[in-house]
Amino acid sequence: MNVTFTRTDELLCARLYGEIDHHTAADMRMLIDSEIENSLPRSVVLDFADVQFMDSSGLGLILGRKKLIESMGGGIYIKNTKPHIRKIISLAGLEALILSEKPKGKEE
Repeated sequence: MNVTFTRTDELLCARLYGEIDHHTAADMRMLIDSEIENSLPRSVVLDFADVQFMDSSGLGLILGRKKLIESMGGGIYIKNTKPHIRKIISLAGLEALILSEKPKGKEE
């Protein structure tokens, strides 16, 4: 599995592993969407600490989950981005999603 989850009543953290490309993004999307729909969090955090590579498929992963959680009245955040991944996120205009501090609720 290339995604693991921790959650509280209000916060779902999805820790992503490995590479996010067209080969892996679809499975990650399905796992994250299923967990969002089952746990109905207020906020979702995508933790990139263990992601070594990301292409445009990763941007699609972020944007799709953003659309899903916002349709449910929640928000999405990104944390632990390596410099080369942060650059891709910034170039896509998504830098505002990168956390400088924890959202409301805390991880277990």
